[in-house]
Amino acid sequence: MATFLYKLGRLSFRRRHFVALIWVALLTLAGVGAASAPAAGNSSFSIPGTEAQKAFDLLEQRFPGTSADGATARVVFKAPSGEKMTDPGNKATVQDTVKELSDGSEVVRVTDPYQAKAVSKDGTIAYAQVSYKVSGMELDDAAKDALKDSAQDARKAGLTVEIGGDALQAVPHTGSSEVIGIAVAAVVLVITFGSLVAAGLPLLTALIGVGIGVSAITGLASALDLGSTTSTLAMMIGLAVGIDYALFIVSRYRAELAEGREREEAAGRAVGTAGSAVVFAGLTVVIALVGLSVVNIPMLTKMGIAAAGTVAIAVLIALTMIPALLGYAGRKVKPMGEKGKRFGRSKPQDEAAEPARPAKPNLGTRWASFVVRRPLAVLLLGVIGLGAAAVPATSLELGLPDDGSQPTSTTQRRAYDLLSEGFGPGFNGPLMVVVDAKNSDDPKTVFTETGDEIRGLKDVVTVTPAQPNKAGDTATITVIPGSQPSSVTTENLVHGIRDAGADIKADTDATVLVTGSTAMNIDVSEKLNDALVPYLVLVVGLAFLLLIVVFRSILVPLKAALGFLLSVMAALGAVVAVFQWGWLSGLMGVEQTGPVMSMMPIFMVGVVFGLAMDYEVFLVTRMREAYVHGEKPAQAVVTGFRHGARVVTAAAVIMMAVFAGFIGSSESMVKMIGFGLAIAVFFDAFVVRMAIVPAVLALLGRKAWWLPKWLDRALPNVDVEGEGLRTRTDRGDEDRELVRA
Repeated sequence: MATFLYKLGRLSFRRRHFVALIWVALLTLAGVGAASAPAAGNSSFSIPGTEAQKAFDLLEQRFPGTSADGATARVVFKAPSGEKMTDPGNKATVQDTVKELSDGSEVVRVTDPYQAKAVSKDGTIAYAQVSYKVSGMELDDAAKDALKDSAQDARKAGLTVEIGGDALQAVPHTGSSEVIGIAVAAVVLVITFGSLVAAGLPLLTALIGVGIGVSAITGLASALDLGSTTSTLAMMIGLAVGIDYALFIVSRYRAELAEGREREEAAGRAVGTAGSAVVFAGLTVVIALVGLSVVNIPMLTKMGIAAAGTVAIAVLIALTMIPALLGYAGRKVKPMGEKGKRFGRSKPQDEAAEPARPAKPNLGTRWASFVVRRPLAVLLLGVIGLGAAAVPATSLELGLPDDGSQPTSTTQRRAYDLLSEGFGPGFNGPLMVVVDAKNSDDPKTVFTETGDEIRGLKDVVTVTPAQPNKAGDTATITVIPGSQPSSVTTENLVHGIRDAGADIKADTDATVLVTGSTAMNIDVSEKLNDALVPYLVLVVGLAFLLLIVVFRSILVPLKAALGFLLSVMAALGAVVAVFQWGWLSGLMGVEQTGPVMSMMPIFMVGVVFGLAMDYEVFLVTRMREAYVHGEKPAQAVVTGFRHGARVVTAAAVIMMAVFAGFIGSSESMVKMIGFGLAIAVFFDAFVVRMAIVPAVLALLGRKAWWLPKWLDRALPNVDVEGEGLRTRTDRGDEDRELVRA
C-alpha cells in the first residue's frame, strides 16, 4: 500500500499539469451536468415493509386518481374578536376563497368548511383543505403564489388566515453560518501551517471535491429521486473530510521537507505514509455510510451512498491533486523549520552544522507524557465525563418533524397552532384507516363495525363515516386522536387500532391498515430502532476487521470501537438536552423543542463512527510506526502525540467548524445533524482519542499490540507505517553516499 501510494504521489507531483487538468475537467463536466439537468422534485418518502406504506400503496390501487401522494394545504381562518366564522360576511369571504382556490390547474379538490363541518365548536375557527396532483416540491410557483394570494385576499377582509401542510414546502437554506464555518477552518489552517499557501491547499482541494460531488448529485437528483437534504449532507461531510485528509498529507509533506528531502521525494513519502492512513480512514467512513442501506429506507440509503461518494472523491483528490498542487507551490510551502523543532523534527540538512539547541517539548508531547504517568486517573475522568454527558440520552424520544416543529414565525406553525386551538391537538395528526373488505361477504357491515370498534378505543375524539371506493370493496375512515401527533398516547392508539384490526381480520377476513403521516412517523421510528443493532454489528464488525489489518492488533481496534460508543452516546445526550429538553436552545436557534428526529441516532452512529475512526487511524498509526521501529510502548504513545497531536487537533476543530456551520440551516433535520456531529467530533477527538486512547494504551503496554501468530500470518501486510518506504529510501541514501565517495 505505502509503496504504491508513494509512486502515485511522485507521479502526480511530476505530471501535475495532467492531474490538475483531469480534476478541473471533472469539475467542469459535473457543473455542466448539474446546470443542464432537470430540476429535482421532493424525494419520495417510502418505507418498504411497513403497514403505513402498505396502506398507502393500497390507496393508490383502489382509489385511482386521488393523488394520495400529492401535496395538501390547510387554509385556516379565524374570525376577528367578537365575531364567528358563521357570520354572513365571514362565510362569504371563506366561500370566495374556496372558489378562488379551486381554479388552479394542479388542484384536485378543495373542501368547503361549511359543507365538510370543518368549523370549530365555538365558531371562531374554520379550515379549507386543498389537495394537489403533485408533491409540495413539485408544485409550480404559480400554484404557490395563488395559494398565498387567496389567503392575502381573505386577510384584507379582516380574517386571520394561515396556511399549513406541505404545499408551501421550500428548499432548505443553511444561512451565512456555513460560510463562517469555512472561514474558521481557514483561520485554523493558517495558524497550523503559518503559511497562506499551505493553508489554502486543503481548502481549495476540499471545495473542488465537494463541487464535483454535489454537482453530480444535483445532476442525478431527478433521475435517482434525490431530495435536497442529500446534497446538503454530502456537502457537510465532504467539506469536513476533504479538508482533514488534505491537511494530514500537507502536514506530512512539510515534515518530510524539514528532514531535508527533495520536494518530489517528500511528496511521495507524504502520500505513501499519511496517504495510507487517509485511504483506510476514508474506507471506514464509506463503510459506515453505505451500511445505512441495511435499514431499508430508500431516502436514508440514497443519502448515505451520495455522502460516501463525496468522501471517496475527497480521498482521491487528497492522494493525487494535493501532490500536484504541491508541485505548483514550489518553495512557498515551507518546511516546518523552527516549528519542526517544537514537534521534535530535525532541521533541514543544510542547517545541520549549526549548534543544536535543546527543543522545548510541544504541547502534544507534554500532554501525552502526563497521560502516560497517570493513565488510570485520566481514563476514569474521561469515562465518567462522557457518561455524565450521555445521561440525557436515557430519555430519548424519537419522531419525525411536522408543522409543530416549525419556527413560530412561519405560517405553517401558526396554522398548526390555530387548528390545535379550534379542534384539539390531535387534529394536526389525523389517522387514516384503510379497510380492505374485498374478501369479505358483507363489506358495508365490515366498514360500520370497524368504525364502531375504533370509537370504543381510548384517546379517540372523532371517527368519520367510512368512505368506500367505486367498487365498494375498500373504504377509508379518518380518526382524530385526542393527543398531539408526536405523543406516546397517539402511538398507543395506532397500535390499539392495529390490534383491533387483527380481531376484525379473524372474524370477517377483512384487512385493516393504519396510515397517514402520524402512523408513517411511528412506523419509521420503530423500523429504525429495529435496524440499529444489526447496523452496528455490520458496520462496527467490518471496520473492526479493517482496523485489525491496519494496526495488526486485537485490542487496539476493540478499544477504538468502545471509545466510539462512548462518544456517540455522549453526543446523543447533548442532542436530547438541546433539542428535546431545550437547554441552550436559544443559542442554537431552536425555537421549538420536541422529539429527536427518528433517523438521527442511526445516521449519527454511521457518520460519527466513520469520523471517529479517522482520528484513530491518523493518531494511532504514528504510535504504531514508532513502536514497530523499536520504541517502548509508553514512549511510542508520546512520539505519536508529538508528531500528530497538533494536526489532529486542527483537523477536529476544522471538522467541528464545518458541521457547526450547518446549525444555521432552516431545516430542523440538517440543524440537528450539524449540531450532533459537531459535538460528537468534540467528544471523540478531545476526550476519547486525546485522553482515553493514550491512557488505555499506556495501561496495556505491549499487550496493546498483541496479535496471534496464526492471524498475523493470515493477514495481508498493507504496510501503513511505510516500512517498505523506509527500506527503499534508506537504500537510496546509501547508494548516493557511495557515489559521493
